[in-house]
Amino acid sequence: MRTIDLNSDLGEGYGPWSMGEDAALLQVVTSANIACGGHAGDPETMFATLRRAVECGVTVGAHPGYQDRAGFGRRVIPMAPGEIGRMVAAQVGALQGLAALAGARVAYVKPHGALANLAADDAEVAGAIARAVAALPGGLAVLAISGTALEQAARAEGLTVFSEIFADRGYLPNGRLVPRSQPGAMIHDADAACDRLLRFLDSGLMPVADGGPPIRLEAHSICVHGDGPAALAMAQGLRARLTASGVVLRPFVAG
Repeated sequence: MRTIDLNSDLGEGYGPWSMGEDAALLQVVTSANIACGGHAGDPETMFATLRRAVECGVTVGAHPGYQDRAGFGRRVIPMAPGEIGRMVAAQVGALQGLAALAGARVAYVKPHGALANLAADDAEVAGAIARAVAALPGGLAVLAISGTALEQAARAEGLTVFSEIFADRGYLPNGRLVPRSQPGAMIHDADAACDRLLRFLDSGLMPVADGGPPIRLEAHSICVHGDGPAALAMAQGLRARLTASGVVLRPFVAG
């Protein structure tokens, strides 16, 4: 029996501004990465998303990112590794506090956007994030891009580590994601994304954007970004196709 988690980045609105179809996506995914006040999110948005996740039986993770709402956390903000660690601790701690009020438990941490991409290759940044997560209460796990420095740093800190692949993103030959500014960065066709994922689950090999040899990745979870206009349709299509193919969707860590 093949099992996999399906996650999405949620709670990415703030104030009167909303993004994505969170309520509907929470009926589809098995884990939710909730923005916690950096690239997006505010106390009310975090609380409402946590409550909905509890109602839907969805496992909750913290999704910290750069304090860069104008750039949606997709720009690297120059910071020392120690500053990054403290920023992550502050954001995850904020979500943990609101989770206590919402009757939820934050089970893992998944860095967002530019922070995640930087931690994929920068060992010092990865180490700072891993130490921050290890210092926080709750026995938090780490969800990291497959094959990255963050995985290594988190394991070195004794953390439980899970690996993630992306349903709607293209890959480079080194296992990193195609930058959003380049062709092939995003996959918008749900059928094409499903076909690629099913082949990956059979082989462990992920096609790359330049048509070169596929790369081997490990995966405990599949991400569908929640901010795109077709996010819900993509998630629904993935769930239906995976289930029909005998894949059991299950959270990679208990909520």
